[in-house]
Amino acid sequence: MEEKKKSAVSWVLTWAGQKKSSYVWSVILAVINVVFKIVPYFIIADVVRMFLDGDKDLREYMLKALIIAGSFILAELCHSVSTACSHKATFNVLANIRKSCCDKLARVPLGYVKDTPSGSFKNIMVERIDSIETTLAHVVPEFTSNLLAPIIVIVYFFMVDWRLALFSFIPIVVGFVTYMGMMIDFQENYNRTVEKTKALNDAAVEYIDGIEVIKAFGKTESSYAKFTKAAKENADSYINWMKKCSFFQAAMFVITPYTLATVLPIGAHYVSNGSLTTADFVVCIILSLGIVGPLLTIGSYTDDLGKLSTVIGEVTGILEQPELVRPEHTKAQPKDNGIKVTDITFGYHDKEILHGVSMDIKAGTVNAIVGPSGSGKSTIAKLIASLWDVNSGSIEIGGVDIKDIALTDFNDRLAYVSQDNYLFNETVRDNIRQGRPDATDAEAFEVARKSGCYDFIMNLENGFDTVVGGAGGHLSGGERQRISIARAMLKDAPIVILDEATAYTDPENEAILQSSIAKLVAGKTLIVIAHRLSTIKDADQIFVVNAGNVEAHGTHEELLSKCTLYRDMWQAHISVKDTAGDEKEGE
Repeated sequence: MEEKKKSAVSWVLTWAGQKKSSYVWSVILAVINVVFKIVPYFIIADVVRMFLDGDKDLREYMLKALIIAGSFILAELCHSVSTACSHKATFNVLANIRKSCCDKLARVPLGYVKDTPSGSFKNIMVERIDSIETTLAHVVPEFTSNLLAPIIVIVYFFMVDWRLALFSFIPIVVGFVTYMGMMIDFQENYNRTVEKTKALNDAAVEYIDGIEVIKAFGKTESSYAKFTKAAKENADSYINWMKKCSFFQAAMFVITPYTLATVLPIGAHYVSNGSLTTADFVVCIILSLGIVGPLLTIGSYTDDLGKLSTVIGEVTGILEQPELVRPEHTKAQPKDNGIKVTDITFGYHDKEILHGVSMDIKAGTVNAIVGPSGSGKSTIAKLIASLWDVNSGSIEIGGVDIKDIALTDFNDRLAYVSQDNYLFNETVRDNIRQGRPDATDAEAFEVARKSGCYDFIMNLENGFDTVVGGAGGHLSGGERQRISIARAMLKDAPIVILDEATAYTDPENEAILQSSIAKLVAGKTLIVIAHRLSTIKDADQIFVVNAGNVEAHGTHEELLSKCTLYRDMWQAHISVKDTAGDEKEGE
């Protein structure tokens, strides 16, 4: 709860880490920069007095000109180094924000990641975080200098003539009060534009990811309309907001600079009645002009500061998600690799999916989970793989609750091959080594042979050095499956979960894949989610899941005799195989 109270500045300093001192130096140098920028005002004031007093000492004028030039040079030098320091810290902050988000996504339940459009994560972790680079790198030093400079000028202004100093504030105050009109509903309007931008990103990602389906079913026009609608709503949100703001912003930039509107007539009056010298009057004119510029610059930072607060709010929205609660060190070592599922319930979006599921899986046995589509088979597999946490009940490995096993130890003990068969946009070798990054080439080649993918890999353009494309897009579904199994083989975990890992297998490759799986799971505890019942009929135990409950369990023969649902599924499977066989003979 304490982290939720942290301000945006506190978060930034946390992410700055060891580079925090760079921000400190940036501010210090910004202050020194202000001092050097203010020096010319004092020198010019002195020059004006000398000139009006009739002083004709040319060397004195030249000396003061050199001091002014030197001050400007030193001010620019301090500004450059200050900006460099702030950039150094800022890029460290951006990197740490992204690392924190990636680390967090690895620890949160899979449901949160699945329920959030991928475009939203990409938008936050790339574009949104990039958008605050200018704010962090420039506003820190420049806000400091632009705030401090007018304060020093105002103090000096009051020392010269406090009356004109007060009058010079009239247009400034009126201008900034007008500007406050722009701040009405500022956060609400800003958040609305952010949401519309997110919606546009999501629509763009959906359009691109689904382009194959869109073209195949002739949905180009309707899908494009969805994207253009999101783009129009995004544009309208900005345009409407700008229309509301334009008057107030324009009024501020018109009214605020007119300090001379009060200083000139009132100062002239004071000179005429002898209460103000001509020299001080000229100095006051110069000082009144020196106040406005920095204050207008500060006003222009409103959007940047609002953006910073919003983006950090989006980032912390990820970072404050509840995590899978696991200890840093395993509390007790499992006695074997058996799995016991006891009365678990699970659901999301206030809808329960599993209702009191129990299973007893012996170590070193082959176990299958079957059932109609949407019955909860894959959900059970994901819960055992600790991708989600159960709502109630428990899952134990070797007599130890998985919540008492450290994630590193748990991951070493279990290999999970999903139906998605996701591959990274890296080489084939690197994708196989995801199972064990320190594996040698010889070990990677060996598991490739065992999984039946060595030959097709060697036929690729660059063999094991071939880049597979985003999500393995350069390979077929069957090829991705075999590489995924090779990856799991290399990990050599004692528990293996195959979540419909053979879903895309064609008949020609099914025998190869089944042989690969047999080698993968030899002597291990296997849980397989199957859609082809012929592949699991020899399993030691089969669980039939229906509507979130385990309806029956036993061997293939036992279930044929006692479970109507399993018998119907088997008959349907046999009918499909017979039909496929007849069609093949007809060819």
